[in-house]
Amino acid sequence: MNQLLRLGAAAGLTTAALGAGTLAYAHFVELKRFTVRHVELPVRGLRAPLRILHISDVHYVPGQRQKFEWLQSLAELRPDVVVNTGDNLSHPAAVPEVLQALAPLRAFPGVFVPGSNDYYAPQFRNPLKYFRGPSEVRHTVAEQLPTEELFAGFTHSGWIDLTNRHTAVHYGGLHLHFSGTDDAHIDRDTVTGWPEGPADLRLAVTHSPMRRVLEAFTRTGADLILAGHTHGGQVCLPGRRALVTNCDLPPRQASGLSEVTTATRNAALHVSAGIGTSAKAPIRLFCPPEATLLTVTPA
Repeated sequence: MNQLLRLGAAAGLTTAALGAGTLAYAHFVELKRFTVRHVELPVRGLRAPLRILHISDVHYVPGQRQKFEWLQSLAELRPDVVVNTGDNLSHPAAVPEVLQALAPLRAFPGVFVPGSNDYYAPQFRNPLKYFRGPSEVRHTVAEQLPTEELFAGFTHSGWIDLTNRHTAVHYGGLHLHFSGTDDAHIDRDTVTGWPEGPADLRLAVTHSPMRRVLEAFTRTGADLILAGHTHGGQVCLPGRRALVTNCDLPPRQASGLSEVTTATRNAALHVSAGIGTSAKAPIRLFCPPEATLLTVTPA
């Protein structure tokens, strides 16, 4: 009996040590293993390639120097356009630093939409609740963030605010139509349609990839939809296999390229696994922080 007790105690200590080691790796190593993914998407009828840098979920906290320097280095990719799909903040004092971190990228043409953490500070969540469905933002207790200061910094540098708006622009010799929404995770989304006339490419931009938004974009003519919010699952099984998405998208579409299908047409979907995490849950496992250089090419 004593031997069995000793074996049980040893197994318990081993399990606890493995758990502590995994958490330490997720916080001290994986959380800072910043990655650039390169993805190519052929689109029928496109006249010339377009290089899109997709960034999302920066969740910046003052003093994150490694993240700061990596964000600045992304300008070396020299994209044709930057698409920022929201959740830039994780602290009310973060705006000056995040604008400075993104300053080299703001020299390029860009568009942006907000996420809930551009309006409200993060709140602690029981991670097990994500298995029961998307989280809820408790507006009555959430701390307000300096949203207008952040957006003013973006628009002052020339980035286009696509919050429940659409617009037509010329980038890289292509005539592009953009349509964006506010964050569907907090029910602020409205799909406003598209500019009139022909376009080489129709790009839809949203933060939370809720199906109602994805399908509305697809039905109305989107060629490519870009979203964030999921953190790629954040804590995944090996091989980046997500367990949750914090929305109604299935885990297999938690990050990367996939497709949205409706009865009338299909659209490509790219979901960014994001660059940061909520300040209340600073861990990543088998899901490193990322930005994506998405090259859309003529099919």
